[in-house]
This record gives sequence, C-alpha cells and structure tokens, in this order.
Amino acid sequence: MKKYMILQYNSPVVLTFGLISFFALLLGNMTDFSSTRAVFSVYSTSFQDLRSPLFYIRLFGHVLGHYNFEHFFNNMIMLLLLGPIMEEKYGYKRVILMIVITAFITGIVHIVFFGTILLGASGIVFMFMLLASFTNIRSGKIPLTLVLCVIIFIGREIHDAITANDNISQAAHIIGGILGAIFGFYANRKGDLKTA
Repeated sequence: MKKYMILQYNSPVVLTFGLISFFALLLGNMTDFSSTRAVFSVYSTSFQDLRSPLFYIRLFGHVLGHYNFEHFFNNMIMLLLLGPIMEEKYGYKRVILMIVITAFITGIVHIVFFGTILLGASGIVFMFMLLASFTNIRSGKIPLTLVLCVIIFIGREIHDAITANDNISQAAHIIGGILGAIFGFYANRKGDLKTA
C-alpha cells in the first residue's frame, strides 16, 4: 500500500503570524500604506490618541506590518527557520506570550524614545535567535556558542546603531535579543520546558 505525504500545519503560531503579516502587507499595498500606518505600525503620538483603540492595536500589531516584500521576506525566512523549533521546544502558549511581550516592550520603547515609525517582525526574529541559543544549555554549563552569539549580536547592533543610517531599528533588534535571552535563561533555569 502506498503512503502519501500530506502538508502539515506544523507550527500554528509561526505560520499564522506569517500569514497575517502577508495579508497585512497586501492590504498596505492596496491602501497606499494607510492601513499599515493605522494598524500595523507604532509611532509617537499625542496623549489624546491614548484613548483610541487603534493605539493599543498598533502597540502589538506593529510586529505584523512590513514596509515592502523585501522587508517581509527577510523577516519571514528567519522566522520560519527558528520559530517552529522554538514552538516545539517551548510550546505554542509560551511562544505566543513571548511574542506579545516582545511586541509590547519594543513598541513602548519606540514610542517613548524614537520619533519614527516602527514596523516589522525583526524584534521577534532576534528574540527567537537568542532564545535558540539556549537550546543546548545544560545545568551548570553555559555553551560557548551562546556567549559568542550574545557578544557578536549585541556588538554588531550597537555598532550599527551608532554608525549606520539605514532606517533599521537596531533598538528593536537589541530589545528582542535581550528578551530572548531572558526568556531562554528563565525557562532553562526553572526546567520549565515542554517535553515531547
């Protein structure tokens, strides 16, 4: 008897995140970026806007927005590589919580300290990158790969923040990476991982 391979929706959080981001990008293209500005980006605003429900949607929804297809594909490649591994290791509920916390903190920091528009999943991607570095951690031992990843990652982003003028939010990358390290350290220290 022949066995048939079927497609599996193997990483529901990451795949759903990617699909929503893709439709947000299409909608942004169809509305000349106005839907992206209204819902899928975060920026400094007046205190009166704090009463608008759209402010709170933007505070979390900015990670789903992307400026163009190149921006979208760059984030999605890394998200689709790292996300399913993290979702399998930590479980979908914990991954959702990590995404929500990262979106909230990067959004708040950007509103308070920067006068530009922030959108894109790179903070989430960098959170997954540092979180992935904790996959080989063992009790009482810190992998050298983890230390090197943190040094290279943080060093490069700080360097780029100082020298580059490229419309990329290194702050979102750094915050995402720091949160990934915190999440990974906390989950591994507590031994609170999903078991297969």
